[in-house]
Amino acid sequence: MVDNNMPTQEQMKQMQEQMAQMQGAGQQQQAQPSGVPIVQPKGNPLVKHLRQPKIYIKLPSEGNYWAGKSLEKTETGEYPVYAMTAKDEITFKTPDALLNGQATVDVIQSCIPNVKDAWKMPSIDTDAILIAIRMASFGNSIDMSATVPNTEPPVTKDFALDLQSLYDRYQQAEYEETFQIPGFKIQIKPVDYKSMTEQSIKAFEEQRIFAIVNNDSIDDKVKLERFQASFKKLTEINLNVVINSVVAIQPDDSDEAVVNAKYIREFLENCDATVYNAIEDHIKAQKDKFTQAPLDVTATEEEIKAGAPAQYSVPIQFDQSNFFG
Repeated sequence: MVDNNMPTQEQMKQMQEQMAQMQGAGQQQQAQPSGVPIVQPKGNPLVKHLRQPKIYIKLPSEGNYWAGKSLEKTETGEYPVYAMTAKDEITFKTPDALLNGQATVDVIQSCIPNVKDAWKMPSIDTDAILIAIRMASFGNSIDMSATVPNTEPPVTKDFALDLQSLYDRYQQAEYEETFQIPGFKIQIKPVDYKSMTEQSIKAFEEQRIFAIVNNDSIDDKVKLERFQASFKKLTEINLNVVINSVVAIQPDDSDEAVVNAKYIREFLENCDATVYNAIEDHIKAQKDKFTQAPLDVTATEEEIKAGAPAQYSVPIQFDQSNFFG
């Protein structure tokens, strides 16, 4: 039986053409907001408006001590630094990520794309890189405040810190990786950010235990045992910092340096205290070159009247939770 209501082939063709026209018109209306000309880009037209490098820096390490492919080096030794994104700022407000170092790693890799693995960043580059990111994001000056020592009532001093001068100080510092002590020639390297963070977390935990144990409600015998255990762990932490920094030890009576990590550990755990202390002192001196020194301040007349000394120092610490806004 033939249904006389069925459309003919010609009618079907006309209906298909009408449907195609209607779909095309609908797509154009959806893609074209009122008053905005139609553009059919091959890529995202907003790409050219994405963040661009704000400054270029040279690393205090000059690109040395970065393991493997953790740093994509440039021919000029200069590295572009981008301002932080909104996501980066939120990252620095995440307590757990701040404590375990992940926030710092994520933001560094976001703002300096040449850094592929910030966990392997040598410690001598850390503060310089953080200062550079701060300058790229918020400018060369940072407002800080500190309590003036010995003042009663306590006096708070506000001051502006020139970040460019701090960065320049790191650039001028020189890391002395080879040095001589009586009987030995020593070669060292800066520890990487991962090792530094792990040691800091362990030290923080042990110091926290010290504070908890120092409680009158705890039995003296138990308190002594916990103190001794924590002190032993802190000693091991300090020893590991030195051991992880030493690359080679060459006795004066030998033409060859010892580079085996196991042998170096055995030596440092059993050598004379004078030898160990000389090595530790040099490692600390190199670290201090690339760590922000306290700011020397001359007291005002008002501060002196309140009890302040004529000259005093203000510690400068780069706490990421407030250093980055």
